[in-house]
Amino acid sequence: MSSIQTVLLEGPIDFVGQQLADSITFYLVSIAGAIAFLVGIIAGDISLTAYTGALLFSAGFGFDLSTQQIKVIAINSKLEPVLQANVEFDVDTPEYQTRKGVYTNPDLNEVYAPVAMWIKAFDILLGKMQDAGLDFAKVKSISGAGQQHGSVFWSADAERLLASLNPDLPLEPQLSPKAFSHDMSPNWQDHSTAAECDDIEQEIGGADVVAQITGSKTHHRFTGPQIMRVRHRHPERYQRTARISLVSSFFASLLLGAIAPLDVSDVCGMNLWDIPNERFDDKIIEFVAGGGQAEKNKLLQKLGPVEPDGGKTLGYISDYYVRRYGFSKDCAITPITGDNPATILALPLRPLDVIVSLGTSTTLLVSTPVYKTSPSYHMFSHPTSKGLYMGMLCYCNGSLAREKVRDEINSIKPPSDVSDVWSSFNEAAQSVPPLGSTAEGKNKLGIYFPLPEIVPDCKAGTWRFMSDETGLREARDDWDVPLADARAILESQNLSMRLRAGPLLSSNGQPRRVYVVGGGSRNPAICQVTGEVLGPSEGVYRLELSNACALGSAYKALWAVQRKVIKEGVYESFEDFLSQRWDEKTMINSVDEGYRKGVWEKYGAALAAFDAAEKFAANS
Repeated sequence: MSSIQTVLLEGPIDFVGQQLADSITFYLVSIAGAIAFLVGIIAGDISLTAYTGALLFSAGFGFDLSTQQIKVIAINSKLEPVLQANVEFDVDTPEYQTRKGVYTNPDLNEVYAPVAMWIKAFDILLGKMQDAGLDFAKVKSISGAGQQHGSVFWSADAERLLASLNPDLPLEPQLSPKAFSHDMSPNWQDHSTAAECDDIEQEIGGADVVAQITGSKTHHRFTGPQIMRVRHRHPERYQRTARISLVSSFFASLLLGAIAPLDVSDVCGMNLWDIPNERFDDKIIEFVAGGGQAEKNKLLQKLGPVEPDGGKTLGYISDYYVRRYGFSKDCAITPITGDNPATILALPLRPLDVIVSLGTSTTLLVSTPVYKTSPSYHMFSHPTSKGLYMGMLCYCNGSLAREKVRDEINSIKPPSDVSDVWSSFNEAAQSVPPLGSTAEGKNKLGIYFPLPEIVPDCKAGTWRFMSDETGLREARDDWDVPLADARAILESQNLSMRLRAGPLLSSNGQPRRVYVVGGGSRNPAICQVTGEVLGPSEGVYRLELSNACALGSAYKALWAVQRKVIKEGVYESFEDFLSQRWDEKTMINSVDEGYRKGVWEKYGAALAAFDAAEKFAANS
């Protein structure tokens, strides 16, 4: 019996027949793969190849319920993806008329999504996989990721409706609208809770105190302030609410047919959870609930329990999916976490390793044993490993800021190869020394915020400085605009990350490895400057697979049902489980050497001046 079959089947294993079974499986898989390929060619749909191959290999499912789509990745026991599928909300559920998956109300700074749309999209996704021939019975465990901070408000009818789903009907009309007291979910882009955030911080003792308790200062998008605003603006809906889920636990509830507990990592994005003491904070809960012991208890009942074990089997898949789609009744449902916590599970991260996501926004994620808080960044409990934490920095000005500088350079120096719009930018960035140092020992530092920034809290604008031993001053004629901006913007983004992430790493703030993901990870100049400024001792690596959230969730699903029991109540760690199966040669590529003696130290010496430059910009 092959290792794949070991995951898919239950009962004793006949090790005597191991070798014969492996040979038979190999030939069967080869034949099935050839047939699948031909079917895909004939049908004109190559995706059928992946689906048919998954018939033999599916072991773990990882879903990702994100802002604009719902995605799934299925992996086999060797961690190899065998299926990827998605449903785009704007395209596949056009009747909801969302734009990029959400509704917006600019007058009130509101951004929200219809919960019914997510349920219908899940119906469509399962139907697509079923129509393509996927044998759901081979799926032994499911986990997932949900967009962080969003909330779902269940009615008193929800538990009954979830438990009595008719397999002859799709999900959405059976649940919406009766299962919900509030039909919309606030989105992470929402900025409508400024008053609630200010009130919470004033009541609790300021941003530093709130961050020490909950891992973050109050943020507009965080669930606690959002719940408080629903109570203020829609008191009758709040009163009719029986339970409140995060997007992650909402999705787990759909799969279980019962309301699922909150995830130990995702709950940290609420501004309600006391991370050091692993419980909801009494004072914050009471204030958000409106004051008084009775209201506090009501809110605690609405929130329900938090599951501390990220690998626990919460239960088995609802009979609805067994009868409608053919899932095994033994398919385990494990805690579904947030999208950022799921991302750090897509790699065998060790303490001192860093992920830098180079997308529209820039996000830095670090796994660390150190719980050190600041209003400048976020701390979360690790989604699988007790005693570890996830540090996170989020920036609004990522690729859009870099592209603005690129376009300015291209306007005066068009790229020689029109297919490579970054060539002139990269040449400008790589042709000057670190910090654009002059012969007189002056360094260039820039701040580039075409959008208002949250780290630091700063209005939109561009600031350029010259720095030396005498201090910092705004640059005038000694800055070659825009060519000098190419290296300066890359250094600026990385210096900001180094300034804030350093305390979460080693005593000197140096990471072991940096993993880059997202569109910017394909740019050699961006990777080079990232390596020079952050200085990882073992280099910079690019993850070659997309959909890191769904992939990390699939790894988590497999770990939950395959982890070894070390002793009663103690299990094999996620990191050990993943590293033993991780094929570094196929999953990542080295893109920069990282630490360069003298260069990393030079950037370290510039941190104080850069900090002063940020403060100048923020106070402008």
